Amino acid sequence: MYYLIRDTLVECGSNKIYEEKFKYVAVLTPKEWEEQRDSFDMGIDLPLDVKDIHNTKAEVNYDSLTGTFSIPDRKDFSADYGKFAFALDEKGIVFIDPEGMADKIVKNIQRTKKWRIPSLERFIYDFLEQIIHDDLTIMERYEMELDDIEDSIMNEKDEINLVRINEIRGDIRDLRTHYEQLIDLGQELEENENNFFKQENVRYFRLFSNRMARLHDVASSLRDYTMQVRDLYQAQMDVKQNRIMSLLTIVTTIFMPLTLIAGWYGMNFYNMPELRTKYGYYVVIAVSVLIVVFSLIFFKKKKWL
Repeated sequence: MYYLIRDTLVECGSNKIYEEKFKYVAVLTPKEWEEQRDSFDMGIDLPLDVKDIHNTKAEVNYDSLTGTFSIPDRKDFSADYGKFAFALDEKGIVFIDPEGMADKIVKNIQRTKKWRIPSLERFIYDFLEQIIHDDLTIMERYEMELDDIEDSIMNEKDEINLVRINEIRGDIRDLRTHYEQLIDLGQELEENENNFFKQENVRYFRLFSNRMARLHDVASSLRDYTMQVRDLYQAQMDVKQNRIMSLLTIVTTIFMPLTLIAGWYGMNFYNMPELRTKYGYYVVIAVSVLIVVFSLIFFKKKKWL
């Protein structure tokens, strides 16, 4: 697909991008790129291998700027990343898109964006903005979910999904890494080493880099929050275990003298006078009850109960 950057993206034929004065956007499959790459005359030093994309980055060539995108799936961070490459110069930008992700973003821009002062720089800004458009909402949703988990921990509810906390932490980690790569990409574009962009329009890339820095800070804070929630859960578990151990210790302490009495009078020596006492059995019961009551009062006074 080929587009001209006018007040909106206007679809056109491949021959029009060389004839018109407007900047262009092209979205090609890897096969189409291999067939047409020489016609773009971008002076690319190395071939763009869309099968070997691992991150988001940009590289300066002699007469072009090339790079790759590796975009995590916001609906399922465990899924494969969306990957495509790009090449641009002062005339326009080409996306080499094996999976259709870049084509989807470009069509969304065509459908929703209209520019008073159209430019290649503004299109690139809007393209990058589409990638992170819903991220703040995603992180707000994660924060609310963590708040609910924290409330459950504080209220000592039984069902605490610790696995979910680790999943959120992993998703935020992936977003932070993605943001760091996008910040580097924005700075590379802002550098404008080959003077492809108008100086007054470089501000778009500065705006994007600043926005990415803020999102990165939010993601870092949220990641720290997940660790705090996990630590709080562990602390609550330790408190519960300590309560159980304290209760077991108290029970053991109360029954130790009773065990001594039972063991003492369980010896049944012939000359033990208590064995022939009429009220000996009841006396032992009373002594045992007094020991239990005294122990409970003592523990209560010491605030161990």
